[in-house]
Amino acid sequence: MTSRSFTVAAPDGALLRVQEHLPTEAADSPTVVLAHGWTLTHASWQPVVDRLVATGTRVVTYDQRGHGVSSPLRGETTVRMLGDDLAAVLDVVAPHGPVVLGGHSMGGMSVMACAGLHRDDFRSRVVGVVLVATSADDLQNRLGVVEGRLLRLAARMPRIPAGRFVTTRGQRRLLFGIDPDPAQVQLTRDMVAATSLPTMGRFFGALGEHDESDALEALDGIPTLVLVGDRDRLTPPRHSHRLAELVPHAELRLLPGRGHMLMYEATDEVVDALQSALAASTTRRG
Repeated sequence: MTSRSFTVAAPDGALLRVQEHLPTEAADSPTVVLAHGWTLTHASWQPVVDRLVATGTRVVTYDQRGHGVSSPLRGETTVRMLGDDLAAVLDVVAPHGPVVLGGHSMGGMSVMACAGLHRDDFRSRVVGVVLVATSADDLQNRLGVVEGRLLRLAARMPRIPAGRFVTTRGQRRLLFGIDPDPAQVQLTRDMVAATSLPTMGRFFGALGEHDESDALEALDGIPTLVLVGDRDRLTPPRHSHRLAELVPHAELRLLPGRGHMLMYEATDEVVDALQSALAASTTRRG
């Protein structure tokens, strides 16, 4: 595998750091583009990337604005802004398609927003979608009252990393299911701790206002898989059941004992879902 990093400009000038992962021998399959979740980075997809690239698939990941080494937040913060960001990434990394999209948590919401905002272009290029531990709407009050107040305060704080405010114990309880790998919990904690306080707080508000239920009409006829852990505390299974209702042809996969970080907790299942979307897209194109 070889990888390269480069920058893509969003419509408002924000700079998004993109990583392209190329297999030694490329297969004749769509490019897979993966969008990460709130307070994480492109690195959260690494176990999945390694497996897909080993099978000959070109994979693209990127840091969402305000996360990783992409531009910090300025001005308004909305999930639909992330939909435009994803469209800008697609224009550069796969201008003519075909593409399979995977989105985890906020990344899944980015995929939905992209579908709603760029419906014709989305449908002309996207041949498969995998939505991982995410939600179309109704995310108000997913955290406790105290946590919510602290995050609203964080939105107004200086641009400094969350750091010691994020504990390994807290991330294990909030984001993982039964018997997680301590090393994976630590990796997750480190990503979250490196996220700036304003990014945490402002996207907390944006996610609470997020509603892309109408946008899911754009997925009609596109192979779609929805994955959720039955121990997910941030986007519990009812959100995935609603996604499956809004996208009637979608395949819902409920993963026992797993939490929110399925790329770590259920790497095999996430890879299998993406490979299923790739296989379905090949059949559809054929």
